[in-house]
Amino acid sequence: MLGMNDSSTPHPTAGPTNTGTGTSRPARRTLLRALALAGVVAGTSLSALPPVATASAAAPETYTLTIRHLDRAGTATGGYRTNVTGISGPGAEASASPYDASGTVTVRLPKGRYLLDSTLNGADAAAGTDWIVQPRLDLDHDMSVTVDARTTAPVDVRPPDSGARYLHSMAFVEATHEGTTRSANIMMSSAGLRVAHLGPSAESGSVKEWIDTYWSGARADYALGYTFTSARALTGLVRHPAAASLATVKVRGAAPGGAAGTGFVDIQPSAGPTVGLVQPLPLPGTATFLVTPERGRWDVGYAGPAAPDTPPNRYAANDFAVRAGATTTHTFDNAVFGPALDQAPGARPAAVRDGDTLSVDVPLLADGEGHVPSAPRFHGATTTLHRDGVLVGTRQGEPGRAAFTTTPGRAAYRLTATAARGDGTPASGRVTASWTFTSAAAPRPAALPLSTVRFAPALDLDGTAPAGALVRVPVTVQGEAARTGVRSLAVSMSADGGATWTRVPVTDGRAGFRNPGPGGTVSLRAELTDTEGNTLTQTQTHAYRTR
Repeated sequence: MLGMNDSSTPHPTAGPTNTGTGTSRPARRTLLRALALAGVVAGTSLSALPPVATASAAAPETYTLTIRHLDRAGTATGGYRTNVTGISGPGAEASASPYDASGTVTVRLPKGRYLLDSTLNGADAAAGTDWIVQPRLDLDHDMSVTVDARTTAPVDVRPPDSGARYLHSMAFVEATHEGTTRSANIMMSSAGLRVAHLGPSAESGSVKEWIDTYWSGARADYALGYTFTSARALTGLVRHPAAASLATVKVRGAAPGGAAGTGFVDIQPSAGPTVGLVQPLPLPGTATFLVTPERGRWDVGYAGPAAPDTPPNRYAANDFAVRAGATTTHTFDNAVFGPALDQAPGARPAAVRDGDTLSVDVPLLADGEGHVPSAPRFHGATTTLHRDGVLVGTRQGEPGRAAFTTTPGRAAYRLTATAARGDGTPASGRVTASWTFTSAAAPRPAALPLSTVRFAPALDLDGTAPAGALVRVPVTVQGEAARTGVRSLAVSMSADGGATWTRVPVTDGRAGFRNPGPGGTVSLRAELTDTEGNTLTQTQTHAYRTR
């Protein structure tokens, strides 16, 4: 059993724990996902709470809180862990984790609204764990609270596959009052969680709760999550979803060039904290997950096997919608590798002019679906900048990433970024993108008008397509030209590694041509001009192979 919160400070006890915290969600979510990817599921307990109450130096009005703990037989028990976390009022920053082996403990705290949560474990570990949450504890006089395991009801969430194996689950509660949110959670690596609300109801809509359970089946894995917003914490939960009510998510891990090995796939809901499911994936291969649409949008990640002297290559597809009865598929680490620009609203520009500084960060080696790798496999990368035909500078290092200092006046620029893929041999291929545009210093940072072209042929998971086949390769424009419009776009292909090129027709967003014979390669080139006169010449040699 595992209890977790937003801190990496180890707590000296093991077993399920519960915590209260006001840490921001991005930091919490980053830690939880990192723990999931690291395979931390059981035998660890984390807590950021001090063992005694803390209060401000102003010595506010305080009251005594007495907490009694009863097990499922109604007997006083010392097998508990209780946290009291301030939400609002003078005690907003106070917190305590009081303990006394007798089962009755007192603590003195400043006046205010608190979140109390308590985990109780009986002598028989197989009997499960009780988690009781009081989202509204208004401490304005000396008072007593009884945490009673007899009030709990089971969390009974099961997939439609009776043979599926339970992996772990997590319950998380947020309580909000006067604009401040505090939280508590419990994670279980064994079944048998029971939960209950304690105390009066809070304000309508001020309590949010997530419960996620993860299972492994013979043909698919399951991520079953539910979200609730009300004035109370949950007392029990029963969900036995039918297969037809679940959405299917397939994650395909490629092995381009015939490489093998084992990757890792993870899945978790996009909203709210959780520790998702991580499974190994022999490559090339496909992992199948059945998930609950009620939990909202979802994230998946993929980590490829580490190559010599390089870390594992990580990709992610985040915040995508799912629908009951429908299948969503994400393919990672397959060709065609090439430049990609983030098209999400409000995304950070890939290139910016700030005064005399021109900064570039264009992912040159995104995979065939546009997922950007954390550690792209490349052998040498160069970025150069010319101003009115005169070299400003050359930078070497990470593909598509560089910064240059230029001069204020308006001028014509040519920016060129190139990277050799894989081990740098000619057969591994090379990606080059060259942009022209005009630019001048401005009073505030301004995005540079860059565009890219994405090619998305239908490929097997080894990065190959049928030899001699007539193909229609989807062609997508990203960046400035997608926003302002395309004046012209020409696509060419080469069957001899770029020694010669053949212009091919583009109809309805697809480039048509015939693949070369078995064991050949296809190289692709795009020449684009947008309606403002900015240009792109993009070349991807040995973009994919034929079989």
